Amino acid sequence: MRKDVRILLVGEPKVGKTSLIMSLVSEEFPEVVPYRVEEITIPADVTPEKVPTHIVDYSEAEQTDEQLFQEISKANVICIVYAVNNKTSIEKVTNHWIPLITENTDKDSRVPLILVGNKSDLVEHSSMETILPIMNQYSEIETCVECSAKNLKNISELFYYAQKAVLHPTGPLYCPEKKDMKPLCVKALTRIFKVSDLDNDGILNDIELNFFQRVCFNSPLEPQALEDVKNVVRKNLMDGVQHNGLTLKGFLFLHTLFIQRGRHETTWTVLRRFGYDDDLELNQDYLFPPLKIPPDCTTELNHNAYLFLQSVFDKHDKDRDCALSPDELRDLFDVFPYMPWGPDVNNTVCTNDQGWITYQGYLSQWTLTTYLDVQRCLEYLGYLGYSIIAEQESQAAGITVTRAKKIDLQKKQTQRNVFRCNVFGDMSSGKSGFLQAFLGRNLVRQKMIKEEHRSYYAISTTYVYGQEKYLLLHEVFPDFDYLTDADMACDIVCLVYDVSNPYSFEYCAKVFKQYFMDSKTPCMMIAAKSDLPEVKQMYGCSPLEFCRRHKMPPPQSFTCNTAAEPNREIYTKLTTMAMYPHARLRCMCTCNRCTFCLCQNLLNSELLQTVRAKLYAVVLRRHIIQEDLTSSTFWLRASVGATVFAVLGFAVYRLLLKTR
Repeated sequence: MRKDVRILLVGEPKVGKTSLIMSLVSEEFPEVVPYRVEEITIPADVTPEKVPTHIVDYSEAEQTDEQLFQEISKANVICIVYAVNNKTSIEKVTNHWIPLITENTDKDSRVPLILVGNKSDLVEHSSMETILPIMNQYSEIETCVECSAKNLKNISELFYYAQKAVLHPTGPLYCPEKKDMKPLCVKALTRIFKVSDLDNDGILNDIELNFFQRVCFNSPLEPQALEDVKNVVRKNLMDGVQHNGLTLKGFLFLHTLFIQRGRHETTWTVLRRFGYDDDLELNQDYLFPPLKIPPDCTTELNHNAYLFLQSVFDKHDKDRDCALSPDELRDLFDVFPYMPWGPDVNNTVCTNDQGWITYQGYLSQWTLTTYLDVQRCLEYLGYLGYSIIAEQESQAAGITVTRAKKIDLQKKQTQRNVFRCNVFGDMSSGKSGFLQAFLGRNLVRQKMIKEEHRSYYAISTTYVYGQEKYLLLHEVFPDFDYLTDADMACDIVCLVYDVSNPYSFEYCAKVFKQYFMDSKTPCMMIAAKSDLPEVKQMYGCSPLEFCRRHKMPPPQSFTCNTAAEPNREIYTKLTTMAMYPHARLRCMCTCNRCTFCLCQNLLNSELLQTVRAKLYAVVLRRHIIQEDLTSSTFWLRASVGATVFAVLGFAVYRLLLKTR
């Protein structure tokens, strides 16, 4: 919605321009009329549309042509005033004023015109017969109003229509010649219908219609009013109502009817609620709401956003196979102006045997977009109508900005759910295979991937001590001499070398020493292609010795040349190291059965966290209970608590000492 409206009145001398303005302000006809009045501002609270309105007068006697041209360029709407009893002033509308205005306005931003027939009190006939052909000839003319400044006839209506022509213009919506809505308007309303069709059955049922009404107009329709609306559609359109619900054709017919009956503000209210501007394009402020992201922080989808995306998936997964076929995916993105996901997405996330994106893969791709390009994620959520359907202020409400990584390191715990692993390695070391294996693809399936559809990212979920986390793998191009900040920014580094290539490990060692030896980012060495015969690496020391010297876990053997899906245990280890970068893990196991895993589960359990929180609370409140220190009950409770804690601690200590 505009912040204000600027109305300019032009016309021949003595047609009553100044009288109209003075009659509006004083609510009486002025006895003495000056050549021109100064600009008048009407406050928002006294206008029907609650928008400040500036009314500007023009006088040929007091103003130059240059001043007139400037005022025309600044106006939002121009009222061309003529006297109904003066034929010459009517003729000047077409042979002088409209051409003059056209010459001094931008062709791409058409200024709406209002024809104003003043002095209707002086004649008994109407000028509409003369004016109608002019209105049909010029599409920029919104309407014509006959009024009388002397009798105060239609004065308020004149300025209301002028304001309405700016705030709710007919031009972008409707074509008078064809008596139908324009293609852009149909396209926008079609998207609105599809977003509002929550079950994707092609019909707006009573629940969906009431939700739509409440979202757009802040009040639901009464049952009888809802039935009356459907009856109007039934009477005029054969297939406008089906199964007691409104079809797309019926929805479009209703809005055509609103516009034809002069109620286009209803259509504009709907369009603006769904993010459209005056040109029927989605507003940039709607698509890209402000979101502050401090340095060293990442972005993730929150629980409400995941629930919304889940509902969108369920809405379009018509065959209920927990995967989106190409047709279902196209249907989902039909509300977008372009197809946002290319063929590479199928090689970035998990797919089924047919190559269709699964439910898990769908959520993973959204997680990836949010992490790498949150502005694009906001844009996509805007197309899907997140803020409307989820009833949030904007798409930014669906984004969580994590705290800085340095704070996580200080507190030795993290609240993040997405962890990035940058994968380094020489050419043909097995990096791409390592990424695709994370998505469950063995070597046979990987060979079917076209080079042009190759992806340098892979994302899926892993479970670390019972918690679901996303691991994002990024293959870094092997250019040792030039690594960008993005190549360095990650939660864990994965160094991949080919066990069958004697020169493969050297690249990994150089990258580690040059960029990561002195950083706090944990690193893991991957001995890829372990199904092939291992050869001695032509480096100063073996990979195992290198890892020992630099206090890294030993090289992890890995191969994707398997009959079934490759083993995913290595990815859980990577996520664990990314979650606990401060910990020197004695055991790299994540089986949830061994002593190490059981102890980790115990340490992360809610019971132990609760006990620890209560003990902290007791210590912090010790100054409050000083008067109870002498009571035997206090010392008894303290002794029992200390004993239980000591026994528990000793048991954990014994478990940690045991070998697997």
